[in-house]
Amino acid sequence: MIMHDSLAQFIEGEWVSARNGLAGPVVNPATGQEIGRVPFATTDDLDRALMAAERGFKVWRAMLPIDRANIIRKIALLLRQQADAIAQVMTLEQGKPLAEARVEVAATVELTEWLADEGRRIYGRLVQSRVPNTRTFVAHEPVGPVAAFSPWNFPCMMPGRKIAHALAAGCSIVLKPAEETPGTAMLLGKICESAGVPKGVVNIVFGEPAKVSEYLIRSPVIRKVTLTGSTAAGRHIGRIAGEEFKKCTLELGGHAPAIVFDDANLDQTVSLSVTSRFRNAGQVCTSPSRFFVQEAVFEKFVEAFTSASAAIVVGDGADPKSKMGPLANVRRRDAMEAFVENAMSGGARLRAGGRRIGNRGYFFAPTVLTDLSPDAAVLTNEPFGPVTPIVPFKTFDDALTEANRLPYGLAAYCFTTSQSRSARFAETINAGVVAINGMTVTAPEGAFGGVKDSGIGRESGAEGLLEYTNVKTITETYG
Repeated sequence: MIMHDSLAQFIEGEWVSARNGLAGPVVNPATGQEIGRVPFATTDDLDRALMAAERGFKVWRAMLPIDRANIIRKIALLLRQQADAIAQVMTLEQGKPLAEARVEVAATVELTEWLADEGRRIYGRLVQSRVPNTRTFVAHEPVGPVAAFSPWNFPCMMPGRKIAHALAAGCSIVLKPAEETPGTAMLLGKICESAGVPKGVVNIVFGEPAKVSEYLIRSPVIRKVTLTGSTAAGRHIGRIAGEEFKKCTLELGGHAPAIVFDDANLDQTVSLSVTSRFRNAGQVCTSPSRFFVQEAVFEKFVEAFTSASAAIVVGDGADPKSKMGPLANVRRRDAMEAFVENAMSGGARLRAGGRRIGNRGYFFAPTVLTDLSPDAAVLTNEPFGPVTPIVPFKTFDDALTEANRLPYGLAAYCFTTSQSRSARFAETINAGVVAINGMTVTAPEGAFGGVKDSGIGRESGAEGLLEYTNVKTITETYG
């Protein structure tokens, strides 16, 4: 199936190809076959997008918050109405099962709706004056045009989140989505267009990530940078943004620990853990990717987790029977093989999976490893795929030490019926988002982001929206 013969960029309200005709392949990960060509922006294209965003910002900022909110709500409405079509494109170019793709669109709708209303609640404050006949105000103002960079693992939610934050704060945006998943981003652009977003407020470009990112960030037009991506990409983006004194939000990689104590409800814990671990084939930055299980229940947990993992139906995401699709690209499949090979060379025990599936596409079996060497790569490096290490521990302190050992700090999970354990875990774990006896760490109302090498800044919640504003203090003398 050919997806798009006319993939294009969205610049100042027009759909355009790259001026030099350069383009890259878009591949269906279930088959490995090319399904389209995505245009790569030239510097002329980027300049045009930047100028459009500068003009668009002036228009969008001048609109009343309630009028902006109505347009953002229209975006959410159109997303909901077109959910099936968006999900099909997402599955075709990214691989996830259709059911997961529909859930992703629904989550994007919820966040967009919430931000539409939250944009009307960007309040300032009146400060008590030190002198007579004087008032001091602290106000939040839109920061300006935003350069946004989104990944391929959530092709709707990640670009949709960045568009919604920018629009709700009164900013324009130049978005560079992942070249692997351009079709979903294009549909978001078309929805913005149909919802009545003024020309130039939302612009979408594609191209070589390093070149496009540096060109956009160094432009004086851009006043805010936001990236969801790897820690390596975050260091590069953050370094450039720092040199240019641009506000920056970086949501980066993680290697989330999940600690299972001996008093946990094992049936519920295993069910939640397997579902969360292999969602999107493990290509989730908040995925529980390192399991630490107390010795008394270790074997019981491993047996149940392994049995449930082996029973997962892996196949083309377009097949309703599939519960896990392919990895998004050949790089991730090769990386999974390398993790397993490294672990096995160190004496690990393969409990399930550990192999490719089929002779086409990028499928890899849900994999469970135990008896790992402490220096196994999968315990130190984020696998970002369906390879799961499970390690026993004796005491709370042993588990916490290992959980906090890595430089990452995005998500963390704990399963226990002890309130003192859960409270201590929440206080001492180094992570930006924490779940206890559950796997939910994101919601429109809650701030989302990491610490340490997992990033800076927040998205979602009031805190996330204010990242797209500047603070201005105004002192007025009267009388």
